[in-house]
Amino acid sequence: MEVSFITNLKVLDLSTVLAGPSVGTFFAELGAQVVKIENTTIPDVTRSWKLPSENQNSTVSAYFSSVNYRKEYLQLNLKLEVDYLQFIDLVKDADILISNFKFGDEVKLNVTDEILRKVNKKLIIGKINGFGSESDRVAYDLILQAETGFMSMNGTPESGPVKMPVAFIDVLAAHQLKEGLLLALLERQINKSAKTIEVSLYDAAICSLVNQASNYLMAQKNPERIGSLHPNIAPYGEIFETKDNELITFAIGSTVHFEKLCTFLSLENLVADSRFSSNQNRVINRQQLFEIVQAKIVDFTAAEILKNMLEHHVPVGRIKNLEAVFDDKTAKDLVRSELIEETATQRLTSIAFKWK
Repeated sequence: MEVSFITNLKVLDLSTVLAGPSVGTFFAELGAQVVKIENTTIPDVTRSWKLPSENQNSTVSAYFSSVNYRKEYLQLNLKLEVDYLQFIDLVKDADILISNFKFGDEVKLNVTDEILRKVNKKLIIGKINGFGSESDRVAYDLILQAETGFMSMNGTPESGPVKMPVAFIDVLAAHQLKEGLLLALLERQINKSAKTIEVSLYDAAICSLVNQASNYLMAQKNPERIGSLHPNIAPYGEIFETKDNELITFAIGSTVHFEKLCTFLSLENLVADSRFSSNQNRVINRQQLFEIVQAKIVDFTAAEILKNMLEHHVPVGRIKNLEAVFDDKTAKDLVRSELIEETATQRLTSIAFKWK
């Protein structure tokens, strides 16, 4: 269900690609008036990031649609005085401005914090950059995944480093900026002051290394590529094939989970087996454990396994492609549709929380 409770908020979205525009969409979906401002000659580059099957003549791509929703679209060349004055007029009563300008462009385009706040002292400014505000390095999600450890950990020993199939660092940075902007709105309401919130893709990525970072910082464990496996838990992430050739995986996060799995598979003897009696030992002997469990898994269909595991609250999942994912009503309910420039578009909601 869509919510709309910040209809008195005006957001100017000067950002492009994924991170910034997704923040603009977040506010738009919550009911804010969001004006996306694009360069007249070089609009958002993701308009051209099309699959081979997409309409070449359309001004809208699926990628662009994924993070642009419920916005007004305006093309301005800020280097032209008439367009710049139109932009400044919009700034006068805006609440938030979002940008991801390249290093030095704020000065070239006369959109520095100082200039903007002379026009509107209440303006909250949100900025996303790649490697910090003093770096002129061009940043794409792939490069950040490479340079912040994610690619080195992702994949298998055979595959080599692998990027994640979504622009994950952009998504992380967007969430950081959303949080900062929401706090800035609260700060403005309480103390009547306007803040600038700046997020770099690099910082957002490093701050998201969580347990893998602590494994390294505390135990000098440099993560290896182990596919879906968890470095601290087993069985967790092993891929099992069922009797009906479905692929499933377990997240056995406790000894209780392990005992329940063993009971279902008639492997109760493993619970007392010194190789598997503790989580640490299960991690050490995970390949042996995998082979024993897999030999039993093939006696059951995926439906049989999921039914029993869910009844006993054991974390298990069927590995689904997106066709299977969106065959589920719960996922379908998260889809938002809109006509953008005569193109029918769909994307997922940017709001996962429930407002009650």
